[in-house]
Amino acid sequence: MSRLIREAPPFPPKKPFMGSSPVPADQAARAKRRILVAASLVCSLTLLDSNIVAVSLPSIARTLGAGFADIEWVISAYVLSFAALLLAAGSYADRHGRKRTTLIGLVVFAVASGLCGLAQSVLMLDLARALQGVGGSMVLTAALAIISHAFAKQERAKAYAIWGAYVGIAIAGGPIVGGVVTGFFGWRWAFLINLPICIALFIAIAAFVDESRDHEAERLDYAGILTFSAGFFLLIWALIDGNALGWAAWPIVERFVGAAVLLVAFLFVELVQKRPMVDFTLFAQSTFLGSAFAMLGYAGGAQVMIFYLPLFLQNAFDLSPAMAGLAMLPFALPMFLTPRLGAGLARRYSGRTLLTVGLMTTVIGNLLLWALAHSSLPYPAFLLGMLVAGAGAGLLNSETTKVMQGAVPAQRAGMASGLTATTRYIGVLVGVAALGAVLTQIASRRFITGGVEAGLDAETAAELAKHVTSGDVAGIVGTVPEALRASVWQIGNAAFADGFAAAALLAAAVAAAAALFTVLLVRRAETLPVTGGSTEDMDQSRGGSWSHLQRTDRGARESHPSDLH
Repeated sequence: MSRLIREAPPFPPKKPFMGSSPVPADQAARAKRRILVAASLVCSLTLLDSNIVAVSLPSIARTLGAGFADIEWVISAYVLSFAALLLAAGSYADRHGRKRTTLIGLVVFAVASGLCGLAQSVLMLDLARALQGVGGSMVLTAALAIISHAFAKQERAKAYAIWGAYVGIAIAGGPIVGGVVTGFFGWRWAFLINLPICIALFIAIAAFVDESRDHEAERLDYAGILTFSAGFFLLIWALIDGNALGWAAWPIVERFVGAAVLLVAFLFVELVQKRPMVDFTLFAQSTFLGSAFAMLGYAGGAQVMIFYLPLFLQNAFDLSPAMAGLAMLPFALPMFLTPRLGAGLARRYSGRTLLTVGLMTTVIGNLLLWALAHSSLPYPAFLLGMLVAGAGAGLLNSETTKVMQGAVPAQRAGMASGLTATTRYIGVLVGVAALGAVLTQIASRRFITGGVEAGLDAETAAELAKHVTSGDVAGIVGTVPEALRASVWQIGNAAFADGFAAAALLAAAVAAAAALFTVLLVRRAETLPVTGGSTEDMDQSRGGSWSHLQRTDRGARESHPSDLH
């Protein structure tokens, strides 16, 4: 080898881009920008769709005759299938190609969106949403892996900041788009709008992205896919229905037990695999584990509020879906602008510092939302809480992804994307279930008590409380005697506000706990700003702990991003 190096030409060799022949630097930079924009928009589509229906839920509930548990499934059916298949989709993308996986996912997503728009029942809508989640899981993991493959370590801070801005717009802008579309065209178009978007993105990915895969991936881990997906499905199914059926109900207990058995089986299956779908030695790396807690704090303490804020705005301030969507702008704008600020901060501060600052900002924002909702203050005051909460969410959105992805070697970008997205959506799903349980319990109890005092019989009050907790206070007013309508309207809005305030307080506690784990576990030295050096040097400095564990547990295995084609 040393002889070959001595006989090499005296001029420095050009590095190929994406496995192709050498190209001029400016042409390679333009190609990378196109890849980044296309992949970021693809990721944004999946996250936009998980939030675009939030503001449409009261309209869906009225049209299809759905209660709170039913409309919760409109969100959860998508996120459940999406999250359960993320690890499998990441493995598939590594094995069969990230570009190919993205294109297949876009087709599935488009077909499912059309079925959602044509749904005539809650069951049909939920099944179509589950199919959407299948397509979304393929799209998100593959697109994230495309970005990780295209950009060297020293370029990723800026790349993920740009990605975070796009995704931030999608996450926070979903309710705005959903509100405008629902207000002017009806809730069905919140789904049908995806069809032309999917076509445009399919063309962009086909035109701009080169194929890449992990050549060490020999086959799919079918045992791991089956045990994890089934176990995770049962777990989230129990969390979603626990509020309606009761946490001690036998069906809920059965699901929890089944989930525990399958997830333990998944652990044993992965430990004996030569090349597992999830390499559990990663969790022995302190920084990776800490960043996973930070991701859970972001998802369960910040992103989950996007589901509840539109419902609160419609009920507390009597806003239409379109106006409630526009009223989300104070939350949406910081989610778009903060990643740009974060890109500059990432050049001076460690990932540990930025994660901690983002989580503490989220804590403050949620505490403001709790205080303002509990005090029934007008919208201009509530706006302050949304600004702070949005700023915290915007900073965490890209930083959590960057730190988690950076702890995994580049050739396993599909696995890294699957782990990152799975962790995010575990937080979202558990957050939706937990915050929903608190909101339902508090709002239902307050409404029943107030309704009985106002003159409703207990049975009627309990039945109407189900509509209150689904955010449809306006829908129940016409069902009570005219003399009670003003009182029921006021009681319903106050009850929902109290439930939302309690949920915001729980979200603040989740973010605070995640901030503590981040400080204790994430190592500053492993998340310092990357200012230069070769890709190999960056991989060693940011993934050194992982590499050491791999050498210890599985034997030395040389891996360089430049080997990927």
